[in-house]
Amino acid sequence: MRSESIRYLIVPGWQGSPEDHWQTHWQNSLPNSARVEQLDWFAPQREAWVGALEQAVSSDDTPVILIAHSLGCVTVAHWAEHAPRDSLRKVLGALLVAPADVERPACSPALRNFAPIPRHLLPFPSQIVSSDNDPAVSAPRALDMARDWGSEAGLITGAGHINVKSGHQRWEQGFAYLYRLQGRIEQHALRRA
Repeated sequence: MRSESIRYLIVPGWQGSPEDHWQTHWQNSLPNSARVEQLDWFAPQREAWVGALEQAVSSDDTPVILIAHSLGCVTVAHWAEHAPRDSLRKVLGALLVAPADVERPACSPALRNFAPIPRHLLPFPSQIVSSDNDPAVSAPRALDMARDWGSEAGLITGAGHINVKSGHQRWEQGFAYLYRLQGRIEQHALRRA
């Protein structure tokens, strides 16, 4: 898959992704990459976040791979549920890292307006990567999301929330999941041809 013919859209979660977050490093190293910018990273509103994602996807005709983290993953699921068909067609696939369980009892009240989490199949290939000790989602819940969304699931041992706090600044190992997703996208395209 030629990366010049794809746009990588980085979809950060709650509070955004700081300079030393792996999403920022990936944005700086992947060709044709851009970040979905939100008006308010600290008091997220579902409709505004979904609208910003739609605007980013529809702003260009180049096919897109979404690279989401935490609340960004839930934003992708909400967007896919109601996105215009033309926008959905542009998305080749999504890498969904450490999806936040906004339905868990200990979830911050700031994120509750993203519940309930959509349970529909995503209309494009997707890969969930989660950890067995993520404070934002239990392993069983991450696997439930993968099943609901039709995602391939990858579970890492002891990786926390796969963010700066858990020691994932550059997260070079994560590229293996992106390459795996791109392989699935190519297979998906061949089956549809």
